[in-house]
Amino acid sequence: MPYDRLDQDVALMKAAGINVVRIAESTWSTLEPQEGVFDFTHVDRVLNAMHKAGISVIIGTPTYAVPTWLARKYPAVLATTPRGQNQYGPRQNMDITNPDFRRHAEAVIRALLGHVKNHPAIIGYQVDNETKAYNTAGPAVQALFVQHMQRKFPSLDALNKAYGLDYWSNRINSWADFPSTVGTINASLGSEFAAFQRQLVTDYLAWQAGLVREYKQPGQFITQNFDLGWRGYSFGIQPEVNHFAAAKALDVAGVDIYHPSQDQLTGAEIAFGGDLTRSMKNGQNYLVLETEAQGFPQWLPYPSQLRLQAFSHLASGANLVEYWHWSSIHNSAETYWKGVLSHDLQPNYVYEETKTIGRDFQRLSPQLVNLKKTNKVALLFSNEALTAEGWFSNGLDYNQVLRSFYDPLYKQNVGCDLVDPSSPDLNQYALLIVPMLYAAPASLLERLDQYVQQGGHLLVTYRSGFSDENVQVRHTTQPGLLSKACGVTYSEFTTPEKVGLTGEAYQAAPDANKVTTWMELLRPTTAQVLARYDHPVWGNYAAITENHYGKGLATYVGCHTSSDLVDKLVTDAVKKAGLWGADQQLSFPLITRAGLNQRGKAVHYYFNYAATPGSVRYPHAAGRELLAGTAVSQGQQLTLAPWGVLIVEEK
Repeated sequence: MPYDRLDQDVALMKAAGINVVRIAESTWSTLEPQEGVFDFTHVDRVLNAMHKAGISVIIGTPTYAVPTWLARKYPAVLATTPRGQNQYGPRQNMDITNPDFRRHAEAVIRALLGHVKNHPAIIGYQVDNETKAYNTAGPAVQALFVQHMQRKFPSLDALNKAYGLDYWSNRINSWADFPSTVGTINASLGSEFAAFQRQLVTDYLAWQAGLVREYKQPGQFITQNFDLGWRGYSFGIQPEVNHFAAAKALDVAGVDIYHPSQDQLTGAEIAFGGDLTRSMKNGQNYLVLETEAQGFPQWLPYPSQLRLQAFSHLASGANLVEYWHWSSIHNSAETYWKGVLSHDLQPNYVYEETKTIGRDFQRLSPQLVNLKKTNKVALLFSNEALTAEGWFSNGLDYNQVLRSFYDPLYKQNVGCDLVDPSSPDLNQYALLIVPMLYAAPASLLERLDQYVQQGGHLLVTYRSGFSDENVQVRHTTQPGLLSKACGVTYSEFTTPEKVGLTGEAYQAAPDANKVTTWMELLRPTTAQVLARYDHPVWGNYAAITENHYGKGLATYVGCHTSSDLVDKLVTDAVKKAGLWGADQQLSFPLITRAGLNQRGKAVHYYFNYAATPGSVRYPHAAGRELLAGTAVSQGQQLTLAPWGVLIVEEK
């Protein structure tokens, strides 16, 4: 800070209703200025000031940014990646497996927690920050990978066969000859190394959580701020972390969600990130540990948008909304990642809006925290499929396809969970959407087959079931073990040129009625054809089918299409699953989300993601609009202001 203003900051926080702050993360060089020399002055000062003000504190372990003395004394702490060894400067440039890093990370964690553990302001601990393996791939990590492979495969013959390593003379005939994966051309081996790197993250976070558990007090929690895939903002599944596995070591899952703003604000990223994080621990409420107040200059919110965003987080099941960060800093890497306060550190319209959020959170928390959501639709994602798909230059992006099926659910106000191959109970869902499950073990495909047989509706897309868990293409007619449930087979596929769709099932405008990037030439066995290709050569082949199988229904989508057509596909599937109800009379930009609060009462959120007013006819049981405190009757017309929010609790 340019000058000492802790008392002024605390006063502004109190006035805004801020009741929790996170401190100490990324401050290793301040906590331990030289090896074994610790200084907790800044931590004590802030802890004491917050406690005096009645503001709770989350302590972050400081390990995601290493001090200069550590990098100088132990150069191998800086990770070696496929591009060479990292240079000092950026955060998250270390090898999380390096013994010297681990030893000193443990020392600073133990010193910090041993010092603060009895402080009454602390409510929880955050381990590390947006942790990944950071593409560490040096000789030491490669040696660990070889040990992993020796545990996984009983013999090199088994490994060579599973991964097809005879091709281009990549066969490994001695464990001592095992090559670095950095230069591999083999998708099986490369994908396995990516899975290994994700396991490094899971193990590392479990290790840190284990250390913290030695110090935390009863009632305190351990969390981590997972981030999502990144496209200049949060988008899709994080390819470098197995979130569901890593979350097992935590008491509560946390997430960082950053999103477009102003006219590009849709709420879809807030909903997706929330649905994913809530699903990490089987429906448990979660913490939004970072989201933007101002953020990048292009993210400066319009008036009312910050408030809309805050309640949107709660509507997905968040119990905390925390801004990165409090004030805009005046130098270094995040100078223009602005906080609640701007660089002048004075109240502004963003700050004034946080005051309304703080007042309403304080007043309405009994009705809004611990929201429980029960959804009948799930979207199955797979880190393994994401990684494997990335090895092939077919123009398809896994997260883009994933979001193309999630976003219509959000826009049509259909509640959704996310599940992965480890999720135990798929049968609780009436509709299961499976986009581009390229790599999957037979056991998972058999589960999907049984899901349909037992009465579920499966919507599955192109390139699913194509390869096994080792990214070896199945030698059966595609889509392999899904063929029976879906009632189709194919053995040819191509990149379409000037191809559309024919059929009555999905009507779209001519400019949207296009097949792009990928198409499979489907031959129905027992399936009904919903759409064929509109093309002089490929017109005899099916493009989209549905098949009654056992007690259930399977829809197979054999081609990549426009977002308009995907919207129609998803809408049709939701209706056929019997899930089209009163809330689906609304659609984006009018968004509604619901759940049961801790008092056992249904709560309905209504959001207007538009710059013009909106109108909603309330379809549920009579209740009370919580923000204004007014009674609401069934069938009553409600008006939403531009970027507005209404919250109705049923009686």
